[in-house]
Amino acid sequence: MRDLKIPGERHPEKAHRADNAQPKKPSWIRVKAPVSEGYKQTREILKSNKLVTVCEEAGCPNVGECWSHGHATMMIMGEICTRGCSFCNVATGKPDRLDAFEPGRVAHAVETLGLNHVVITSVDRDDLEDGGAEHFAQTIRAVRHRSPDTTIEILTPDFLKCDPSALEKVVEARPDVFNHNLETVPGLYPSVRPGARYFHSLRLLQRVKELDPAMFTKSGIMVGLGETAEQVRQVMDDMRSADIDFLTIGQYLQPTPKHHAVDRFVTPEEFKDYEKAAYGKGFLMVSATPLTRSSYHAGDDFARLRENRLKKLGRV
Repeated sequence: MRDLKIPGERHPEKAHRADNAQPKKPSWIRVKAPVSEGYKQTREILKSNKLVTVCEEAGCPNVGECWSHGHATMMIMGEICTRGCSFCNVATGKPDRLDAFEPGRVAHAVETLGLNHVVITSVDRDDLEDGGAEHFAQTIRAVRHRSPDTTIEILTPDFLKCDPSALEKVVEARPDVFNHNLETVPGLYPSVRPGARYFHSLRLLQRVKELDPAMFTKSGIMVGLGETAEQVRQVMDDMRSADIDFLTIGQYLQPTPKHHAVDRFVTPEEFKDYEKAAYGKGFLMVSATPLTRSSYHAGDDFARLRENRLKKLGRV
């Protein structure tokens, strides 16, 4: 039995890599340890429903703030990923079989937490013929049934090895926001995201818009991995060519010495410049701060995203 608390068992593909130094975080990156009652209540609800969250598995720095408000990003299809991206702290290996009761447990937790907006993500499941698309669809439908007024945001894998019908299954379930992260600039894919393909991920998001032009699309990248500002702006242009509505940009934080090294800490002023540039390129919504993550403040951001679309259409 693997013990995922042991780094070598959590990331067997990284065990023999040379260590990368973990630089001291600047003042703008540090967060307080989670201690609030709201945090504890959220943790207990998730634990009682036997649910996995990306907040814990990926070591998100915002877990204390988000859980204190009852917000958590559900991670379906298990806690073991079939990919071994160098930036990611989710465990790598051979996953367990899908749990047919998981969609119902997610829906129950969403109802119990009283969420107005929920984010549902997953590990990569290259072992499944449809990449887990039907499981995503079932989870969306289950949440809709139990909490019809809750808006649903999904953060999906790339379905790289699947038939195009896999993506269609997910879109047909009608999530409110379809998010898939490009993660970094294309030149860094071989070292950061070796199992993925930049233009496939870009095309996936473009295809979502073709299938349902009204669906909001979202994508994000990390900075501080060794990219240049010019490369980041080119990614913005690529995303707008795919008609992506919402862009997130956050600082990469190295989970362990075996993970990809932090090239540098991008300053808050540089994030402001990225935000200004992105709005200038036509994104409806931009979140660009050192602590930005895909799901950070997702509910509030969705409300603003919807309002910004209505303004653009002249309906506000």
